[in-house]
Amino acid sequence: MKPVIALVGRANVGKSTLFNRITKSRDAIVADYAGLTRDRHYADARLGAQEFIVVDTGGFEPDKPSGVVAQMAKQTKQAVAEADVVIFVVDVRGGLSAQDHDIARYLRTQQKKVLLAVNKAEGMQESPLLGEFHELGIGEPHPVSAAHGQGIRSLLEAALEGFAPEEDAWGAGPDDEQRPIRLAVAGRPNVGKSTLINAWLGEERLVAFDQPGTTRDAIHVPFERDGRKFELIDTAGLRRKGKVFEAIEKFSVVKTLQAIADANVVLLLIDATQGVSEQDAHIAGYVLESGRAVVIAVNKWDATDDYQRQQLQRSIESRLAFLKYAPVLQISAIKRTGLSALWKSLLAAHASATIKMSTPVLTRLVHEAAEHQAPRRDGRFRPKMRYAHQGGMNPPLVVIHGTSLDHVPDSYKRFLESRLREHFKLVGTPVRIEMRSAKNPFDEQGG
Repeated sequence: MKPVIALVGRANVGKSTLFNRITKSRDAIVADYAGLTRDRHYADARLGAQEFIVVDTGGFEPDKPSGVVAQMAKQTKQAVAEADVVIFVVDVRGGLSAQDHDIARYLRTQQKKVLLAVNKAEGMQESPLLGEFHELGIGEPHPVSAAHGQGIRSLLEAALEGFAPEEDAWGAGPDDEQRPIRLAVAGRPNVGKSTLINAWLGEERLVAFDQPGTTRDAIHVPFERDGRKFELIDTAGLRRKGKVFEAIEKFSVVKTLQAIADANVVLLLIDATQGVSEQDAHIAGYVLESGRAVVIAVNKWDATDDYQRQQLQRSIESRLAFLKYAPVLQISAIKRTGLSALWKSLLAAHASATIKMSTPVLTRLVHEAAEHQAPRRDGRFRPKMRYAHQGGMNPPLVVIHGTSLDHVPDSYKRFLESRLREHFKLVGTPVRIEMRSAKNPFDEQGG
């Protein structure tokens, strides 16, 4: 799973600037969830081949007993608890404060890997001002400038030391059929994740267990159905209670993001009595960005009347329009209705996400599409598609080679995608199309 780095520190030391610098974006917030306060933000980032999740937090005052500041402190403590590495940000120009000492004292009790980032230190690598930060007892200060990008790479290299980039275990291989399908169940609290999980595990009468090897309480539950192996990645926070698994409905953004990134197929559970919420839309957006296959299950369908069902249908069509390739099923986890059809859809989505497409067939489909509707000429550039091949799976990636393909609009890519979906009967998975142009010696010359 992707490592998690939390940025903590008092207000106005440059945490958000550092967050934007690490994520290479000014609006890199992936999940700013309603109900979690706007002071805790999550985004994906990358250093070389290593992907990780960054958490930005509000100003931290660990000892405040009440009020808004106490709520922000609670959010920050949650971020620290979920993190693998904590970067404690201080301000060299403002110097050490009593609040910095309070934060350092708290972090020392957490048994986490903590790095000290001394911000606003452009051109101050050898400055004696850095020396006073040794007092915090956090270790060697890392001078950085979030605003100018200085020292960020070495800071991240130190933070990510010991984490190996995950290999893509889902490429084509002889034992693909034997690999368990990794299934993440995602959804907001009280949507029925725990009821559904317990229905599955009870129905199959399988012994499930906590799989060790992760410090983030990511629970992987292996089980089997109809001879096919699955690995359930739970986002509800499964815990062992005696010999029974109890799902604690505690919403954790980090667990959800990690589970989605680690899965082959995501089951997005929606509460029929509540409709599609902001949280549902955020989770769906992250599923789309991650390129994961997805099935939408509307739970508590039996508890709705005709009017609610019509409203729900409209809210799915409008708020989740970008997931129109995902099958939508109606289920009742508590009554165990619709679960058989749900399994068929999950398997179909996985099959679509991991389909193998031959180069001759892809090339023929691209040529047929161009005969039916050629890509529009852009000035003197006439895009010409020569051949296509598969460049990856989960999600399927189709690479099309030719000339002047940089000028092919997104609308034409969507047209190609619909032809591919129709031919290969793809359901529940996004399809990525990449255009690669050969160098045209005449492109450099004037018209």
